[in-house]
Amino acid sequence: MHNAPLIILDDLADWQPYHPSQSIISAADYILQASKHRGPIINLCGDLSYLSTGYYVSLLAEARGQRALPSVTAINDLANLSHYQLFLNDNTRLLNRFVAQHQPEQTNVVKLLICFGRTAYAELEDLARRMFEAYPCPLLEVEFRFEGRWHLHAIRNRALSDLSDNEQTLFGESLEYFSKRVWRKARSRKEYRFDLAILHDPDEKIPTSDKKALQKFIRAARDNDIDAELITKADFNRLLEFDALFIRETTRINHYTYHFAKKAEANGMVVIDHPESILRCANKVFLNEMLEKNKVPQPRTELLVMGDAIDFSAIGQRFGYPVVLKIPDGSFSIGVEKAKDETEFRKVAAELFKMSTILLVQEYLPTDFDWRIGVLNNRAIYACKYFMARNHWQIYNHSSETSRGKSGSFACLGVHQVPKEVVKIAMQATRLVGDGLYGVDIKETAKGPVIIEINDNPSIDSGVEDLYLGDELYRIIMADFLRRLDD
Repeated sequence: MHNAPLIILDDLADWQPYHPSQSIISAADYILQASKHRGPIINLCGDLSYLSTGYYVSLLAEARGQRALPSVTAINDLANLSHYQLFLNDNTRLLNRFVAQHQPEQTNVVKLLICFGRTAYAELEDLARRMFEAYPCPLLEVEFRFEGRWHLHAIRNRALSDLSDNEQTLFGESLEYFSKRVWRKARSRKEYRFDLAILHDPDEKIPTSDKKALQKFIRAARDNDIDAELITKADFNRLLEFDALFIRETTRINHYTYHFAKKAEANGMVVIDHPESILRCANKVFLNEMLEKNKVPQPRTELLVMGDAIDFSAIGQRFGYPVVLKIPDGSFSIGVEKAKDETEFRKVAAELFKMSTILLVQEYLPTDFDWRIGVLNNRAIYACKYFMARNHWQIYNHSSETSRGKSGSFACLGVHQVPKEVVKIAMQATRLVGDGLYGVDIKETAKGPVIIEINDNPSIDSGVEDLYLGDELYRIIMADFLRRLDD
């Protein structure tokens, strides 16, 4: 970020119990003075009601181009009790256990202090995190009441000056965990204009970027005046420390990668992959409908719905054998199988239906390789040929007993070396998805190129996708982050 978060207080005396900091200012001074601070603000005013001083602090922060915690949207949401229940599952069992253990004498009301998504009770940490995600406010007091089952009765902002000694300790620890930069002394190293979080999973078996590529992204970011830092799923509560998010692990809808993207989007951060891109690319059923509606060439495809009377014989006659079956949300060739006849078709479908209630059946288009066209902001930036694994019909052969046989070879080319029709169809497809970073898989057939898949989180590994452009590939991507941050 441009600077450490600036903490806004009703009265500077409210900060007396905590470590001295140069990053605090009174609400009155913040409102009246056009601060040169360009980073985010943490609004700790006790009153956030409409047109209050606290309300104007967040309103002016957003008008000045600063991210505010809480945002004006979050403040308005706090005033709308009727919407609270939409964000919560039934917590009756959880709260019954909590009451029995911690307050057996008061069994119908639970009041919980949540500081930056954390609470004093370990068993309620997940509930506190979910409340903070729904209502990102530094200090929340949540009240549950039991009326046959537990329901959320009230949620309100707490004033910093009202905290008890134990609550002050929780607040201080939570703030330090949430944004450690508040406590850091000025660093001697270069200060960068923006901060970028690169989400990765160091234990992922098939990562979207290897360790060497991640370091190249970090160096390229710094060349563009962006300080990049690798984060993991454990850093969810730190996300708002950053100006932008770059997801470098396999994305799924029902997965924390999507939650990271949604939180980044909700707080005005630049994010690749954008949650809408994840939503559109992660499911092959959606992609099939989108491509078909817009007349973008793809293999002949039909949907199979579990429970329907599927006429396997008729499908086999229409498609011819072999046929390809896919689950909607597979990646890296997982959940993609080939059936050579009707018996195998039925068997494979039965197995895949254990993973998904809808399957896709496609015509089999054998080729020696698939094109991968990398697209960023509606511009093709790299191109690869991914050859099929040895003695296999796919790029990945997960059943191979040797590491060498698990994936095919590759060739990296300049975009200008790719047939124009291939690049054209890649651009046609990605414009339907968005302006993010995509990897489009394409097969060349006798009837012309067809789209196999659009990946919202394409692989970029050192020595593979960057073989033609080298470090310039990483600089192109980071320069686009800078462009988005400056917009």
